[in-house]
Amino acid sequence: QVQLVESGGGLVQAGGSLRLSCAASQSIRSFNTMGWYRQVPGKQRELVATFTSGSNTNYADSVKGRFTISRDNAKNTVSLQMNSLKPEDTAVYYCEAEKTLGWSTRAYWGQGTQVTVSS
Repeated sequence: QVQLVESGGGLVQAGGSLRLSCAASQSIRSFNTMGWYRQVPGKQRELVATFTSGSNTNYADSVKGRFTISRDNAKNTVSLQMNSLKPEDTAVYYCEAEKTLGWSTRAYWGQGTQVTVSS
């Protein structure tokens, strides 16, 4: 069973920075994709940034140039450095990883970490 544990959320003023980390219970090399999503109450969960095949990355347009996703294969962690934060970045941030199991794929989610950006 894959477990993902997020850390690093909190309260920050607009223009500030936060760094989120996601620790996986197994080698992150075993995942097809791994990254970050966020959700605001009443809205759908949306992609923030992910690693796709290999070391390719995919970012939401709203965070390009401000957020950077990185990985540490030795520590089985994926991190999200968030700079120039805006109030609209306020959300619960979730770590997600997808893995191929036989003929299917399965997505795993962390418990989420709250990020609040005050104006």
